[in-house]
Amino acid sequence: MNGDVKKIKLTLIKSVIGTKQSHRATVRGLGLRGLNSKSELEDTPSVRGMIHKVNYLVKVEA
Repeated sequence: MNGDVKKIKLTLIKSVIGTKQSHRATVRGLGLRGLNSKSELEDTPSVRGMIHKVNYLVKVEA
């Protein structure tokens, strides 16, 4: 692969308290812990699917 891998920056903007167990697991899988925690991940289809699943909990930046 080439050296310019796209990255997605995520911030957890809502608490996972009261959400489905699978959504909590997805948030953890994205590398997010507490409220306002940030994570930077590769832009892959699987990561985009995870973000889509919990889009009401996270803020996405390019």
